[in-house]
Amino acid sequence: MPTKNKILVTGGAGFIGSHLVDCLTEKGNRITVFDNLSSGKIGFIENHLENPDFTLIKGDLLDHKAIERACKDIDLVFHVAANPDVRLGASDTKIHFDQNILATYNLLEAMRKNSVKKVAFTSTSTIYGEAHIMPTPENYGPLLPISLYGASKLACEALITSYSHTFDMQAWIFRFANIVGPRSTHGITVDFIRKLQENPIQLEILGDGKQEKSYLHVSECVDAILFAIEKSKEDVNIFNIGSEDTISATGIGRAIVEEMKLSEVKFIYTGGNRGWKGDVPRMRLDIEKLKDIGWKPAYTSERSVRETARTLLDEYYN
Repeated sequence: MPTKNKILVTGGAGFIGSHLVDCLTEKGNRITVFDNLSSGKIGFIENHLENPDFTLIKGDLLDHKAIERACKDIDLVFHVAANPDVRLGASDTKIHFDQNILATYNLLEAMRKNSVKKVAFTSTSTIYGEAHIMPTPENYGPLLPISLYGASKLACEALITSYSHTFDMQAWIFRFANIVGPRSTHGITVDFIRKLQENPIQLEILGDGKQEKSYLHVSECVDAILFAIEKSKEDVNIFNIGSEDTISATGIGRAIVEEMKLSEVKFIYTGGNRGWKGDVPRMRLDIEKLKDIGWKPAYTSERSVRETARTLLDEYYN
């Protein structure tokens, strides 16, 4: 029997992290989740708590001693922990610096001190800013993020690639489209459901509703991550992960109205071509690099949104 990999998942009790933990556990790995539970939930991983090959460490990446201890004897780190709220940067300019950049530095230092050589990092499409090429490939540049969140993730990428080169590490960096699915705690799908629960005859949509973006179901996202790690063996491996189409904010509104079996809902728009400062109105990632190694999504953006709406309504609202 092959030796079980010892894997550390930062943010493993969060939305994407917990789905990743599910899949890694199914494959027979020994999993340690490191999470401060600020946005993650015990309920997302409670089915693993009795598993002898699963460990939960309630710790903060800003505590460098705690993450250093957690990295002992680890084979591979999935660094998923971050503050994912893009909008927050406009009102709190330090939160993404602390929870994304400084947290990533502390993790990389802990890895270096423990001789952990492999890291997979969940980055974001927002590092591209308002790209002039659509779909946007991994070699697009210059990278000019327009949100503090995007800037922080780009800084994390730079730290990871430089640590990889300087300390002979191997890295996989995944630039996500909008990931949706069960356990979502924020984002447009969650927002629209909450708004329609409160007022089933009117839906406020930020901006002009014409924002067009790519959405991918979390099950496909996790599948793509693990596929790429298995198939791509460069020192630094960078992949876009997304769907092959887009859906507008208004289109999401229509889909959720239908899934909630509502009728005659009036859409109200706040105006402007973006939802908030730092919002990228149009985003679609080029995923040819992933397709070239043998992976492609099965879902459209609309199907991902609809499946998410059904699951969230079943999970939280019924």
